[in-house]
Amino acid sequence: MSGKIQVTYLAAGWCLSYPDAELLARVPMIRAALSEFPAALAPFATVLDNLENTPLLEAQAQYVREFDLGKRHALHLSYWTDGDTRRRGEVLGTFKNVYRGSGVLVDTHGELPDYLPMVLEYAATVDLAGGQELLQAYRPSLELIKFGLQRDNLPHATIVQALCNTLPGASPADEQAVMRMAGYGLPTESVGLDPYDPRLLPTTGV
Repeated sequence: MSGKIQVTYLAAGWCLSYPDAELLARVPMIRAALSEFPAALAPFATVLDNLENTPLLEAQAQYVREFDLGKRHALHLSYWTDGDTRRRGEVLGTFKNVYRGSGVLVDTHGELPDYLPMVLEYAATVDLAGGQELLQAYRPSLELIKFGLQRDNLPHATIVQALCNTLPGASPADEQAVMRMAGYGLPTESVGLDPYDPRLLPTTGV
C-alpha cells in the first residue's frame, strides 16, 4: 500500500506543478508507474492527456490562469487556514522544521515550504510518515482546493481527491462541512492583505 501512496504523491506533485519540458517528458513514466496499481491512473488520466496533447506554451498559460492569477485554487496549504497573517509565518516555520528534521536538504526552488507539490514530493521521496502528517494536519486545505477545482470543472480536482483518499476518514460533503471539521475561524491579525475566508469563496470568475 505504501508503494501506491508514494507513487500517487509523486505523480500528483508533478501534475500540480507548472508544466515545463521536463514534466512533459515524464508523462509516459507517470502513466507507467500509476498503471502498476489498480485504479491509480484514472484520477490522473485527463491531466496527463492534456499535457500530451496541448502545446507547451498553451499548457503553461492555462496553468497560470488556473493556479497563479487568483486564490481560488491556491496550492499553498497554510493560505487556506491562516491567510496573510503573522501567524502564517510561524506555520511556515513548522514546515521548514519538518524538512530539516529529516536530515535531507530539501530544495524549495524558491517556493514557500507549504507549497503542495513540494510537500507531496517530500512525502514520496524523503519521509512518507512525516509528509502524511503534514497533509493530514492540512486536510481542510486539501479539501477546499478540491472543491474550488470542482466548481470550475478543472481536471486536477480528481487528483486532489485521490490525495484526500490516502488520508484517514471520508471527505466532507461541502465547504461548510470542511470548516466544521477543521474547527477554525477566521484569521484576525492581518499583514497587508485581508485574511482569506474559505467560506466566502466566489462562485464565478478567477
